[in-house]
Amino acid sequence: MKKHTILILLAVMMLSLIGCKKKDTKDEPVVTEIPTPTVVTPTDTPTVTPTEEPENHDGEVISKLTGLWVPEEVGNKRPYAIMFNNIKLASPQSGTSEASILYEAIVEGGITRLMGIFEELNETRIGSVRSARHYFVSFADEYDAIYVHYGETTYATKKIKALGIDNLSGLTGIESTVFFRDKSIKAPHNAFATKDGILKGTEKLGYRTDYENDYEGHFKFYEKDTDLSSDINVEQIVLNFTNYTSPYFNYNKDDKLYYRFQFGTEHIDYNTGKQLAFKNIIVQFVKEWDIDKNDYQTMDIENAKGTGYYITNGKKIDITWQKNEQSKKMRYYDSAGNELTINPGKTYIAVFPNNQINDVNLNSERKK
Repeated sequence: MKKHTILILLAVMMLSLIGCKKKDTKDEPVVTEIPTPTVVTPTDTPTVTPTEEPENHDGEVISKLTGLWVPEEVGNKRPYAIMFNNIKLASPQSGTSEASILYEAIVEGGITRLMGIFEELNETRIGSVRSARHYFVSFADEYDAIYVHYGETTYATKKIKALGIDNLSGLTGIESTVFFRDKSIKAPHNAFATKDGILKGTEKLGYRTDYENDYEGHFKFYEKDTDLSSDINVEQIVLNFTNYTSPYFNYNKDDKLYYRFQFGTEHIDYNTGKQLAFKNIIVQFVKEWDIDKNDYQTMDIENAKGTGYYITNGKKIDITWQKNEQSKKMRYYDSAGNELTINPGKTYIAVFPNNQINDVNLNSERKK
């Protein structure tokens, strides 16, 4: 009996130990081994490009003449197209460097005349101002410009009337308002306009001062300075209009502008003492001929097309042009037929006879 009791006690103790062991195992936390992370050390430090601050152009618009940002009160106003004398006796002219665009074309007697397209008038002395020619009237109309001249041919008078051009003429009752004579210079080379006079004349005649709502502008512009895709380098341009007038331009690589020379010296603005310089040069070849025995010129530009050159940043490409005078549109195109895009800045346009293409010399010497 005693032996049987001992066996029972031993059995109970064994069962207790087994129960405790199972209970302890169940209550112990399960430990999961976490792998050591792999640290990758970059071989190149990433480049952080600073974000450019956007330019603030509040109160500004893109100029229709230069493609540059200008104040709204300037860029929304109609420009003035002013005729300039261009003979040696009348040089240097006053105010030519202020023009956004400068035209040059042959008139009678083997001389050329200049026409500046002005977005903003800054000078009290502009000129000397000379008479109108009908093809310059047509050019002015392309810009919705108010045309300023002192005198005109009968052909110009008819063109002004036909196109309905707003103009300020020195041979009308507006003369003393707009112009004055510099008596130290021989007439007829001594008529000058003033900024105040032009503005007063415009107001007196009641001319519209803002662009037409549907006016699209004369050029397409790049947003930023852009080099041409061309293998033709142009360091100098010589325009042998006639034996009397052969202006030329030298390229400056530092500021990427073409500087104008004529009559054997720098072409200077009398007002500023600065040499005329341009970002863009367009040579527009036209059919031109004598219209009468007085050697007055005319040209086929009313509804016509032709060829030319566009030169900027030391490079040149061939272009074509097409004009519809009724729509006031003159458009230039590249060799692929796309409308030409030009660089922001000032532009010089030579309207050159197409039977004298060989008298436009690139990178060559001037005629003696």
